[in-house]
Amino acid sequence: MMTEAQKKKLQSLAAEVSFDEPMAAHTTFRVGGPAEAFAVPDEAELASLLAFAKSERIPVTVLGNGSNVLVSDSGLKGLVISIGEPLSAIAVSGEEIRAGAGAMIVAVARAAGEVGLAGLEFAGGIPGSVGGAVMMNGGAYGGEMADVLVSVTALGEDGRERTYAAGELALSYRHSIFMEEAHRGEIILSATMRLTRQDAAEIQAKMADFNARRREKQPLEYPSAGSTFKRPQGYFAGKLIQDAGLAGFSVGGAQVSEKHCGFVINKGDATAADVLAVIRHVQDEVERTSGVRLEEEVRLLGF
Repeated sequence: MMTEAQKKKLQSLAAEVSFDEPMAAHTTFRVGGPAEAFAVPDEAELASLLAFAKSERIPVTVLGNGSNVLVSDSGLKGLVISIGEPLSAIAVSGEEIRAGAGAMIVAVARAAGEVGLAGLEFAGGIPGSVGGAVMMNGGAYGGEMADVLVSVTALGEDGRERTYAAGELALSYRHSIFMEEAHRGEIILSATMRLTRQDAAEIQAKMADFNARRREKQPLEYPSAGSTFKRPQGYFAGKLIQDAGLAGFSVGGAQVSEKHCGFVINKGDATAADVLAVIRHVQDEVERTSGVRLEEEVRLLGF
């Protein structure tokens, strides 16, 4: 538990700090207990908050749009830092676009399309932030961040900024160095992407097509974290789950979507415990029926 003195200090370091903040309001699953402290800082405030948390040994959890996480019902101890609007600037220069980690990747894709820059159409429906997309090398419809990234700037635990060339990021399926132990304390600040010139109307038509396919095939009408499981090599997670007879399987308010079995959805009153119970049952049953152990794509926080 934080002391009152620590809480007052946090409030002095950033304009937007709250306590006992319900994480259900900040995750796309719409579940999760309270964060002991919750801040939405700009870059200067971020450095100050991290330095103070380190000096006081306050645990820090970094959150983007909350679109790929499951927060426990007991919430999160310490300080949750939300990389959001204060770090969301988007700037176009020639065929490059630089975006703050808090910008929505959808907004970046749209901004690029409007000025006739192609390459981010795959991201036109991904409900995550630039920081999250970089960290997980997010992708869809045959495209991924590795295809367009030039460089990424991050803030280290020592308070210093470092810029990584794309070739230093070890980008692979749903992976970057920021998921590795040696880099876990670093916070992504911005990313620069190089795109290609194309007719704006063609780009927007392609994004519209991808989004129409999403609406047709994915349960977008329910809260979820998108694809719940990583794609196992040589298989499709949704098909393995369907073949195991798990379409519609539910625990409490959490359910395997009947529209797309790769999604676990919140039917309206799910708890994080419900969601996790469905995930674990799916993993066990798919392994029993197919011999494949599905790995969750969502990050589990506070469990």
